[in-house]
Amino acid sequence: MKTKTVLLATALTSAAFAAQANEVTVMSWGGAYTKSQVEAYHKPFTAETGIKINSVDADNPATPIKAQVEAGNVTIDVADVEFSDAVRLCDEGLLEEIDLSMLPAAPDGTSAEDDFIEGALQDCAVANIVWSTVMAYNTENNATAPDSIDDFFNTADFPGKRGLRKSAKATLEMALMADGVPAGEVYDILDTDEGVDRAFAKLDSIKDDIVWWEAGAQPPQLLADGEVVMSTAYNGRIFNAAVGEGQPLDIVWDGQILDFDLFVVPKGAPNKDAAMQFIAFSTDTQRLADQASWISYGPARKSSGALVGKYSDGKTEMGPHMPTAAANLENALVNNFEFWVDKDAELNERFNAWLAN
Repeated sequence: MKTKTVLLATALTSAAFAAQANEVTVMSWGGAYTKSQVEAYHKPFTAETGIKINSVDADNPATPIKAQVEAGNVTIDVADVEFSDAVRLCDEGLLEEIDLSMLPAAPDGTSAEDDFIEGALQDCAVANIVWSTVMAYNTENNATAPDSIDDFFNTADFPGKRGLRKSAKATLEMALMADGVPAGEVYDILDTDEGVDRAFAKLDSIKDDIVWWEAGAQPPQLLADGEVVMSTAYNGRIFNAAVGEGQPLDIVWDGQILDFDLFVVPKGAPNKDAAMQFIAFSTDTQRLADQASWISYGPARKSSGALVGKYSDGKTEMGPHMPTAAANLENALVNNFEFWVDKDAELNERFNAWLAN
């Protein structure tokens, strides 16, 4: 989808000329996720400061950031990106550094540095959520409910198409876990040629049954339409489809891959000061807890946890639906962002070659 996002970046250029100092353009991923940010961050920020938020989306906001900064034509002020992309873009000098001292303390006075989950604060990025890639299924299209990542690759007992993100990241890790590699050993194995071969051999076993997806909105739709019987997906998207829309979808937490999403400011952002103000506002204790009432992504601050209550329907307790709930962490893998910063280009080149064969 690089072409699509680059075109989006170009399309935003005209808006930049009209942008005023009291506007901030925030780029996110769309769907239920963007809606959660609009409700928890954008609307309250505008109400408090008078600064208008222009909300735009992309399949992966890291792509237009790189294109715009390298072209010297930046129209995005704040973007929501994955961890490995935040680190890579920062290392490449494409992001503004963030003064972490501007972040508000927790209500009990605990400093932001001590209140955010370990790893959530980076030189150029501030995390807002903990999310995960999970395995999901349609309860009406499976005679027996799958209960492990192994079942995703078991087409004999669970016949039907599988949805997978068209990317090496998460796909290779899940393949190894399904092949019997303990979560704690996945990256050590994947760091070897033999481990990479092993992951692709596992993918070979279901290659003819894979339906590839690229945007987060696709897996719930593929499952609801019966085009696939199982799919990898972002946990919040499945929650929204199941609880928010009443779709017969469920999550298998075994083999989930935990990750952060973080706010960044592209180098040369036209409204840098207001962008920093938005980040400080949106990542305080209450705002992060508020977002969790709209989608099942865990807040990146420890102090937010106790404030997470019910879903916006006023009935559903959000705690059990969080990827960080104790019961959901039994065989969870935390994304190794350093691994992907180093290996992303190499493994995606191998992945694309495998797709073409």
